[in-house]
Amino acid sequence: MIIVKRVTSIVILSIILLNAKITLTSPVFSNGSKIEPIYTCDGKDISMPLMISNIPKNTKSIAILMQDPDAPNGVFTHWILYNLPPDIKWLPQDFDRYISNIKGAKEGRNDFGKIGYGGACPPSGTHRYILHIYALDTKLNLHRGANIKEFLEALKGHIIDKNRLMGVYSRR
Repeated sequence: MIIVKRVTSIVILSIILLNAKITLTSPVFSNGSKIEPIYTCDGKDISMPLMISNIPKNTKSIAILMQDPDAPNGVFTHWILYNLPPDIKWLPQDFDRYISNIKGAKEGRNDFGKIGYGGACPPSGTHRYILHIYALDTKLNLHRGANIKEFLEALKGHIIDKNRLMGVYSRR
């Protein structure tokens, strides 16, 4: 009887691990909580540190997209990051300063009109900022500074797994 329980536990654990989704977390905010001002236009406007886990084995690259779905004129893109290596586990705070150290990694053009990270900066009220993470079966054939339309088109048919992390922010 004990052996059967042990086998069942191992089988259940295996099923959970097989169904694990790629995960994006941050040590500075949890899903649904407030983004600290340092990572916004009210602070230093630098990217927050991020941790990546449960990366599928057949992943060839990772992409991250940060958007505000509550923007007055529709979804606003704050960050497009692609061609991260599949073994990356950590993005440091102020990642724009370190991207040149990661071979092949590129950033797209955000809706502020610049390449790289643009922090939360809602004109009024509390907005949600969603960081989408994608495990891809290829490196994206995109130039540095690709726009959101080019990025989304390049993702089609290449997403192995995806997940998201959401933070909220309202201006001081």
